[in-house]
Amino acid sequence: MTGPSLLTLDPSASVADTAMADIVHAVLSPDEFALFDRHASRRVFGNGEVIFERGSAGRTMYVIVRGMVELDFGQEVLPKYLAGNEFFGELGLLIGSHLRSADARANGDVELLELDHAQFCGLIDSAPGLFAYFLRRTIMRITSHEASLIHQLRRRNNELEAALDNLYSATSRLSHTEELVRTDELTGVCNRRGLSLYLQAARNQGQCPPQGLLLIDCDRFKQINDIYGHLVGDRVLQSVANVLRSIALKDDLACRLGGDEFCLVVARTDRIGLQRRADFILSAMRGLVERSGQVPRACAVSIGAVLLNPADDWNHWYALADGALYRAKNKGGNGLQWHESEALSASD
Repeated sequence: MTGPSLLTLDPSASVADTAMADIVHAVLSPDEFALFDRHASRRVFGNGEVIFERGSAGRTMYVIVRGMVELDFGQEVLPKYLAGNEFFGELGLLIGSHLRSADARANGDVELLELDHAQFCGLIDSAPGLFAYFLRRTIMRITSHEASLIHQLRRRNNELEAALDNLYSATSRLSHTEELVRTDELTGVCNRRGLSLYLQAARNQGQCPPQGLLLIDCDRFKQINDIYGHLVGDRVLQSVANVLRSIALKDDLACRLGGDEFCLVVARTDRIGLQRRADFILSAMRGLVERSGQVPRACAVSIGAVLLNPADDWNHWYALADGALYRAKNKGGNGLQWHESEALSASD
């Protein structure tokens, strides 16, 4: 299924404009509804029953199968009523730290499709093209709606601004369906699947093979999660990703391998160039730590470095860098260690 190109849309156009109305209307097409129905759980709510409350943490989204739902935003904003095939609560899945902006109640008996994070992610592999178009429409609708609320209430709301920034950024990342399956949702850098595609392309399409690898791990990250919570931990991971993204050149790749482990694959470099990249990362993270308040927004990192032999595969590269990273951790972290043979040759 294909839909209107976002390049043809003018966000300032009148609501009467048919193309914009189709984009911003929160109703699933029959194909989209069937896709969601295959992955969601069904729930029934009685008249007046609360589905979620304003200010609660968003972790699920909903699609109306039958009945009507009332969204009460409070603060002199008129309630909104949703009916069959309309969806709501999607910010809870698109933005990990989102707090609900309305009370949702059943207006009569209501049957809903309910999707948690795992079910929502399952839509990507099931129908990436259809899912990408749904996300594009959703982003346009949310940004338009939130901008209208900000204008109506005439005040700055930090959470809404953060939502707009994230959604505008997501719009560019979702210009092609492929990006849905190769981008880490939390940090916006590449994920393991994207790394695999990158390495495959370098081998099959005659691109310059990678020449250097930095394996980066956050120091004492578990303590940050345990003391300050996972929301703060997520922001720390985003800080690491931002630093890696800022230093990655056109043919390089910044990647989150999982948890608090990242890597930077460098296409063209030597030992001096790779050392400079590592020094920049260490210095940038230390600076962010020093500028943090009581609640950390960054952490120190440990780095394992290795120059690559293009004839070897990723698993071999990773093992060498991981050994160097292990030694950096054993030395107390917040530093760089090279693969042993390179470290010895540098000391000769």
